[in-house]
Amino acid sequence: MAQLAQLIDDVVVNKFVLGDEPLTIGRHPDSRVQIDDGAVSSRHAVVLLAANPDFPDFQEVTIEDLGSTNGTRVNGEKIVGRVQLHAGDVVKIGWNEFKLIDHKSKNLASTVHILHD
Repeated sequence: MAQLAQLIDDVVVNKFVLGDEPLTIGRHPDSRVQIDDGAVSSRHAVVLLAANPDFPDFQEVTIEDLGSTNGTRVNGEKIVGRVQLHAGDVVKIGWNEFKLIDHKSKNLASTVHILHD
């Protein structure tokens, strides 16, 4: 079961289970992860869990910045659009840090082979 763990000083203070519903993050009261932080936009980012299109038995986690003012960072890099997350990745939104925990995670990119005719 994939989870997004909220960290304070590298200590997990909250866990959000990823499932069929998008995990919305922002200041807005309708956000599943509501953050009261001026550096966070009202609708800042969304985390999605979906079946891998090539290997439906495996799930992948993606995060998308929703046009936030201050951006979303994954492992220190500002993201544009939707990017895939892997177990252990650290997401920074405003002053808040989250870590993806997924004990069933498989990095399928390492199994890809390009075949030529």
